[in-house]
Amino acid sequence: MPTHFFAHLSDRALIRVGGPEAQHFLQNLVTSDIDTVDKTGASAGALLTPQGKILFDFLIYKAEDGYLLDSPATTAPDFLKRLTFYRLRAKVDLELLDAGTGVLAVWGEPVETATAQLRITDPRLEALGQRLVGPVAEMTSELGDSDAGLAAYHTHRIGLGVPEGLQDFDYSDIFPHDADLDQLGGVSFSKGCYVGQEVVSRVQHRGTARKRFVQIESSGPLPGKGSDVKAGGKTIGTLGSSTTSEAGSTGLALMRLDKVVQAKDNGSLLECGDAEILVKLPEWAGFSLPEPGAAD
Repeated sequence: MPTHFFAHLSDRALIRVGGPEAQHFLQNLVTSDIDTVDKTGASAGALLTPQGKILFDFLIYKAEDGYLLDSPATTAPDFLKRLTFYRLRAKVDLELLDAGTGVLAVWGEPVETATAQLRITDPRLEALGQRLVGPVAEMTSELGDSDAGLAAYHTHRIGLGVPEGLQDFDYSDIFPHDADLDQLGGVSFSKGCYVGQEVVSRVQHRGTARKRFVQIESSGPLPGKGSDVKAGGKTIGTLGSSTTSEAGSTGLALMRLDKVVQAKDNGSLLECGDAEILVKLPEWAGFSLPEPGAAD
């Protein structure tokens, strides 16, 4: 029985941000505190619209020659263009790395590798495991027979209740609090201004985050991403990614928490497609369901 599993995250790409003003550039642009990244080596983060919605989400790593942004591969070219748009005259180098340099996720027992250029505990949640950055072919060869595949990694992530952009939500649609980014270390409320910061701070200080990604469970199969979660025929949430096993299905859904409580009080079934579901908060969640009667 292997003590660890790994997967090449072929759905991710790396953008290098270097140059003498890279730290200042990122600190004034993204939700992460780059001072903290300099100390700890990694953070979750996002680039927001001026209205405070997630334009791109990512993990950021401190590297010898600057920083690496680990983001979805399909939108990485657009992410690079947006960073270039904000660069103006700053002394910053931006580069989308070749796919030969990539990211492996390792969960279970930590591993030591000679070929990885960076080895980082996932900054969102320790239970997610490690992220190894380096030459994909060499790292994969070194880790050998414990390759579980990309689908197994997402099953692991969903089981821990951690949402990701494009897997669970579309960009420019939701706020950082909706995506639990504030809970997973991806938003600084003390570092000062960045794009969209006023909206995010207002939600935090007023405690007005009513929608959150939570876990849902069903004894049967769940429908596809984007399906409505309903109570009493009314939509109260949207399904993100999900996974199915012999025991049933588990998924992540963006839910109006007050409506979940109201449905429970009214005795209404929660349904997604043809599946009856149960809602539970991730173990790491620092938020709770509101008191009964809180729904508008």
